[in-house]
Amino acid sequence: MISYRGRLSNGLLVVLKEMPTAPVISHWVWYRVGSRDEVPGRTGISHWVEHMLFKGTPRYPAGVLDKAISRVGGSWNAFTYLDWTTFFETLPARHMDLALDLEADRMVNARFDPAEVESERTVVISERQGDENEPLFRLGEEVQAAAFRVHAYHHEVIGDMADLRTMTRDDLYRHYRTYYIPNNAVLALAGDFDTEDMLRRIERFYGPLEPGPEPPRLQRPEPPQTGERRVVVEGPGETTYLQIAFRAPRAADHDFWPYLLADSLLTGPSNLNFFGGGLSNHTSRLYRALVETGLAVSASGSIQATVDPYLYWLTIVVHPDHTPDEVLQAVEDEIHRLQDAPAPEADLARALKQARALFAYNSESITGQAFWLGYSEMLADAAWAQDYLTRLAEVTPADVQHIAQTYWRPQQRVVGLYLPRG
Repeated sequence: MISYRGRLSNGLLVVLKEMPTAPVISHWVWYRVGSRDEVPGRTGISHWVEHMLFKGTPRYPAGVLDKAISRVGGSWNAFTYLDWTTFFETLPARHMDLALDLEADRMVNARFDPAEVESERTVVISERQGDENEPLFRLGEEVQAAAFRVHAYHHEVIGDMADLRTMTRDDLYRHYRTYYIPNNAVLALAGDFDTEDMLRRIERFYGPLEPGPEPPRLQRPEPPQTGERRVVVEGPGETTYLQIAFRAPRAADHDFWPYLLADSLLTGPSNLNFFGGGLSNHTSRLYRALVETGLAVSASGSIQATVDPYLYWLTIVVHPDHTPDEVLQAVEDEIHRLQDAPAPEADLARALKQARALFAYNSESITGQAFWLGYSEMLADAAWAQDYLTRLAEVTPADVQHIAQTYWRPQQRVVGLYLPRG
């Protein structure tokens, strides 16, 4: 259970969980900023700013940061997504002050040296070019753009190439100073510590930081989709891909939980699997209808937890001996089965068991525990993860049928096709 949840006087939300199972602590700083907060001309800026925070501060120059973490046997990384950016360190407990100090320092003192900005421009452009070599990235970007014409989920987290070429150092620094403030952040720690002692340490390192003005938020809700949309991408390769994106609810919505189990029934247990590992999807309906029959080489699904309504993705590798239309018809047939009759209790029980197994796998490490603390706060509050399995267990076959009937209609989907020139 969470041992503390509260705010410092500067607005920083602190969530702590004592876990004296090993002499390790995982320290995560989450910022409420991601590609959802970007406008045309500035797409990809959140991801680029994340990169710049590894370039150091006057106290912790670039090379010093990595050496300092490695020297004590720790690990660290960062991620930028649609709704958030996060940085973490997992360290031996006795060295936790290092993580507290360096993250508090780079919350306010990142340098954004012009030469480093230009160097990193080359890096992010190269990353974007590498993505463009992947058929599924190119297809997914077109599907996402077709699904969102108003909301900022329209563009990829990496950003558009035109913006990566033209954004300036001042653009990046302004974004940093706007969103990297304690009252827009969540500090989440799990591991071997005493809560009162940790709160004193947090106050010492983070307490002196000044809050900033409330960051601006884009208010651009996506209008309802009134008919199927289709996109076709042609490119190199020999593989035909079919992607189908259906509308999906916010993580904080009641429908999110039955949607997770509906996904598990249709495509297999993919539920929010962040830390690798996984379970076989051979019991899923699409595997049996597409892969076992030879219509497809593979079929998978993906639903993400987001602040605003997003998408549920089906990704299928079409078998060379069959056509995308045949595959799409088979997908529709399986969806109709879920729409026409409630799923058998035994199928739902299996899906729930698989979801529990994946959640346990993703939560077994101290790093995973600290991740869920902060991740939940980005989406709703700490109870979101605490009640995760309870909410899933409350899902009924009728709830799953409701998801299929409400969200998986042709009028609510974007169909994307990648056709290889080879």
